[in-house]
Amino acid sequence: MRSQLSCSKASGDRHSFRDICRKHRLYDRGGLISTGETRKKRKMMKVSLTKDYPKKNAEMLSGQYGTNLLLVGVALMLAAAHDDALVREEHLLSFITALMLLQLFWMLWYVVRRGRMRHARPQRDKDAGTSWIRGGLTLLALLSLIMDAFRIGFYVGDESCLSIALAVYPVIHAVHTISQVHFLWFYIKDVIKTFETFERFGVIHAVFTNLLLWCNGIMTEAHHFMNNQRRRLTELGYLNVTTSSHEPHCNCTSSICTIFLNSLYYLYPFNIEYHILVSAMLFVMWKNIGRTINYHGSRKAASNWLTSAIVGPILGLIAVAATIAVLVVYIILVEDSRDTHESAIYIFYCYGIVMLAFMCVAGGAGLLLYRVDRRPFDSTKHPSRRLDTELLFSSSVGAWLMSWCSVVAVAAAHSSPSYRWTNILYSLLLVLEKYVQNIFIIESLYREPDPADGVEAPPPATPEVFSVAIDAPPYSGIVNRAYENQESGCPSPEGGQEENGQGFSCAKRQAEASQPPAQAPPPAKASPHARSLKWRRQVLKNISIFLLLCNMSLWILPAFGCRPQYDNELEQETFGFTTWNTVLNFAMPLNLFYRMHSSALLFEVFRRV
Repeated sequence: MRSQLSCSKASGDRHSFRDICRKHRLYDRGGLISTGETRKKRKMMKVSLTKDYPKKNAEMLSGQYGTNLLLVGVALMLAAAHDDALVREEHLLSFITALMLLQLFWMLWYVVRRGRMRHARPQRDKDAGTSWIRGGLTLLALLSLIMDAFRIGFYVGDESCLSIALAVYPVIHAVHTISQVHFLWFYIKDVIKTFETFERFGVIHAVFTNLLLWCNGIMTEAHHFMNNQRRRLTELGYLNVTTSSHEPHCNCTSSICTIFLNSLYYLYPFNIEYHILVSAMLFVMWKNIGRTINYHGSRKAASNWLTSAIVGPILGLIAVAATIAVLVVYIILVEDSRDTHESAIYIFYCYGIVMLAFMCVAGGAGLLLYRVDRRPFDSTKHPSRRLDTELLFSSSVGAWLMSWCSVVAVAAAHSSPSYRWTNILYSLLLVLEKYVQNIFIIESLYREPDPADGVEAPPPATPEVFSVAIDAPPYSGIVNRAYENQESGCPSPEGGQEENGQGFSCAKRQAEASQPPAQAPPPAKASPHARSLKWRRQVLKNISIFLLLCNMSLWILPAFGCRPQYDNELEQETFGFTTWNTVLNFAMPLNLFYRMHSSALLFEVFRRV
């Protein structure tokens, strides 16, 4: 109003009305608008372009970017896997190397920017990556670094006919591994609240880069294993095909070059598990961007978490020892002759039937204990727990597909080898075991903790005036000077208290206060509920550690070459060599990931009990 008056008063001066209004920012394209409205419009335009960008749109954009990045890499892999490939291996490795370099630049930018924000520490998600998960990840990363050293040694021994990309790739991969482990140790729990849209693209780029490295490791290992399978089945008379080698057609300049090449394939399982575990952890970080975390309490670490778990570890170690024995026997017998070939497959199926039967019984016993203890489920949203559940179910599809294909093959095949009916029993038990184990793990993760489990209770609320449980106020609404100095002592005798007998009671209270405190009564015996809870905890601890070691055993066998599904005559007769190997190349990596992921979740269950 003051500006408009100044404009009207200045209309007769030598300055024109339009010049004065432009000076006060009131003239806009021939009309008068207030300064407050102009600022409001500018503020609305600024907010709509920056702060209020929809979170779901940012997630969708970054998710589509990562998916297309993965599909480009898979397309290059499929083209390079052809025998007469126009896309060679060095082209694929150059593309993956460029993605790793881009991720390294993003991690460096994040660490530098985070270092400058020490005064404003971001929120952290305590469930995003526990210390034991990062410790296992570090061990897998060390084995991946050994594999990179073998790759470099292979290139040095065979550099005359290999591309330089085969030497640059392991060097960049080693730097990428070291930097990524450092990033996961110190920054994986961060809940990003600044540059959210840009950070979504950076994190999702890291997720799909690791997924692409996982796919590359799977395809390389599957191609190597399929070539060995063709050679073995041809020598035994099951197939009559020529084997094709994907290895470079040149000779090593030293014998150590061949050792490096053969040792690479024993380290691929660890490298594969490393990349899929990293991608899962980074995906949780991506889901945490912009999230508000509120914790009402924290779980205290149990001081005796290793006690009372004796039977489970003993049975689990027996299972691991039996697994190593079966692995050695299988590798020796499967390439000897046709009879020993069938005997090796029969021994594997018998071992698997016994192992899966014990696992079903253990998982069923755990579910029965949960039925007895009727505690409610925790409905709090945790991205890491939800991702664990989804990965557990989706990775089960691989083993279920192989199992039902085996059931169909046993029912439809004309031949009847010695392992025919053990094959169908093993397949049905595998389906049942995953059903029971998935339910046991999910119920353990979503069950609310018992009040006696050491969970910190929330702080008590401030008592209200009209609360029934509140203590009576000391003054009861009446001012009495006798209560004003209760802490200092008894009231003075001038107030006439001694005449009413209050002086004697005050002296009695002083005498009682001066006496030393009595000893605490002996602790009462544990209640039946506490004894029952302790007994259930012991059983659940033994079940979880037993299932953990069994899953590790079932991961060791296929990871190191014991894969009777490739050597099985029934499935190849029913589905054909090409179709059955396509199914296995899809299902076997999922099965390996399921066993490793289940082991990690069972360890978490073991800690939560």
